[in-house]
Amino acid sequence: MNAQADEPCRPALPVWLESRAAGLLRVVLQRALLKPLVRSLTRLEIIGRAPAAGPLVVVANHSSHLDAPVLVTHLPLPLTRRLAVGAAADYFFDSRLRAVLTGLVFNAFPIDRGRDRPMRGASGWLLDSGFSLLIFPEGTRSRDGLMSAFRPGAAALCVAKLLPCLPVGITGAYDAMPRGQSWPRPRRPPVRVAFGEPLVPRPGEPVASFAARMQAAVAALHDQGVRDAGR
Repeated sequence: MNAQADEPCRPALPVWLESRAAGLLRVVLQRALLKPLVRSLTRLEIIGRAPAAGPLVVVANHSSHLDAPVLVTHLPLPLTRRLAVGAAADYFFDSRLRAVLTGLVFNAFPIDRGRDRPMRGASGWLLDSGFSLLIFPEGTRSRDGLMSAFRPGAAALCVAKLLPCLPVGITGAYDAMPRGQSWPRPRRPPVRVAFGEPLVPRPGEPVASFAARMQAAVAALHDQGVRDAGR
């Protein structure tokens, strides 16, 4: 019997996910160009610390196109070197140019929003290969700045792989650059990013239960930021 017959098929992945040259270019783009740009356009406040090593699944609320740039430039460099970002297939991969630019800068992989889950073949393979993932479980940007219910895909990955998730609450990004706006508002609006404590699935924990804990942790971080901003 062929021992390889029972092994899962390796998914087709964008070339930048495995290219060493693309990885080196991405570090330069993120740290030398994108990070100073984010800092120049917003008054950024970072609360807490993220783990420096993975693999893990980073989950955050999603209200602005600022969210991913802020996170990939302010997570620890050892983590971002092996970080892949889930991006909507119907938006970021609908044209070759946008797909390549998103891939080079963010190390993005496509998520099929119509199927209400990450591209499981790719995401599972990436986690097994030592990558961490950044996923926005709401599935799309908020239209009003409020959080929506989390879809189960990110929680299902954590439960299936027995890996922790890192909850992140982002506040101020919606006011700084809401849906429909292509550039942050002037005068450096405040944006706050709060890293929570990693959550680990309990033995035998159902996906729905872990998804609820994940959403509660992100909501608590987000809501604390809203309260602090109102002081």
